[in-house]
Amino acid sequence: MSEKRRDRKNRILRSGESQRRDGRYVFKYMDKTGKPQFIYSWKLEKTDKIPDGKRNDLSLREKEKLIMKDIADDIVPRGGEMTVQQLVEKYLSQKTGVRDNTEANYKFVLNIIKKEEFGKRRIDKVRLSDAKCWLIKLQKDGRGYSTIHSVRGVVRPAFQMAVDDDLLRKNPFEFQLATVVVNDSVTREAITRKQERAFLDFVAKDNHFKKYYEGIYILFKTGLRISEFVGLTISDIDMQERTINVDHQLQRKRNMEYIIEETKTSCGTRKIPMSEDVYECFSRIIANRKKVKSEPMIDGKCGFLYLDKNNMPMVALHWEKYFQHICQKYNRIYKIQMPKITPHVCRHTYCSNMAKSGMNPKTLQYLMGHADIGVTLNTYTHMGYEDAKEEVRKICNL
Repeated sequence: MSEKRRDRKNRILRSGESQRRDGRYVFKYMDKTGKPQFIYSWKLEKTDKIPDGKRNDLSLREKEKLIMKDIADDIVPRGGEMTVQQLVEKYLSQKTGVRDNTEANYKFVLNIIKKEEFGKRRIDKVRLSDAKCWLIKLQKDGRGYSTIHSVRGVVRPAFQMAVDDDLLRKNPFEFQLATVVVNDSVTREAITRKQERAFLDFVAKDNHFKKYYEGIYILFKTGLRISEFVGLTISDIDMQERTINVDHQLQRKRNMEYIIEETKTSCGTRKIPMSEDVYECFSRIIANRKKVKSEPMIDGKCGFLYLDKNNMPMVALHWEKYFQHICQKYNRIYKIQMPKITPHVCRHTYCSNMAKSGMNPKTLQYLMGHADIGVTLNTYTHMGYEDAKEEVRKICNL
């Protein structure tokens, strides 16, 4: 009868286990494909001490237990040899029939992953801490919260697909984004009331840009998405009830095709009440609207508020360019520089101003067309001392 193999502590080693000359333990096994595989550890049992200078790790027998469980549950070994980038590409290949903007966002996210070392990692090597550290790195590299939110919005379901396909046991991206990445998008993109007034005053006085004043004012005072604003037609503006009916958006594809789409989310369909000054702006826009022989019609919609030089509806890109030129001209004239302002900054500014004015978060969520109250509440998490001081003053004066 052959003598049982033992380690240097005289413990009996199981089948497949051995100890190398340097003291490290090895376990040899056959994976699901019939290929021999090896795992290593400086510890045989969980209670063993790690040698000085060596990184702490699971014991060999803890690793064996996990491997045997994966084999019993038919988990594909080594994540099918798939990298993060390959996994995301496979996931996105199944996303057919999506909107143009969504497809562009997918490409944007994939390009980020291609540039990251993280994208080259094998998916079974990605742990929860690795996923969190990567998102933190993206923010330290200067990526905004909205970009990181978009990245996670693609990577998390891609890893869930790997779990569903038995390539992985757990999804390492199943955690709340706010626990690792700070949402600074509102404070970073919103401007102060003083800057807003200076910007609007400049536009009102400038001979070239003042024809866009009403549209810019409405963007600042309603929080409309720019795609919703450019999609508005005369029939969407109820001047009697003084409401803005938002139930679609206008997009122009890369091939220059104009299309009408549903609002970004189901909550994007809403009615926005007009303030007196917004009502007056719409009155002037309609009164001064460009007269054309033939109204452009997009997917059954006509009567768009602003038309370009080709008598087609102005789209988001037009307004983004106007904002860019206004900021450039302002900063050439004044010593105190205006930060970058875009139509989306107008939306953030409106949200921030309404939050600071004390508007109920659920009301603000409705007006913004946010599907998730968490997006709206993130505005409130960036209130500072002066905001708190003002709130206390208001309460004390009641």
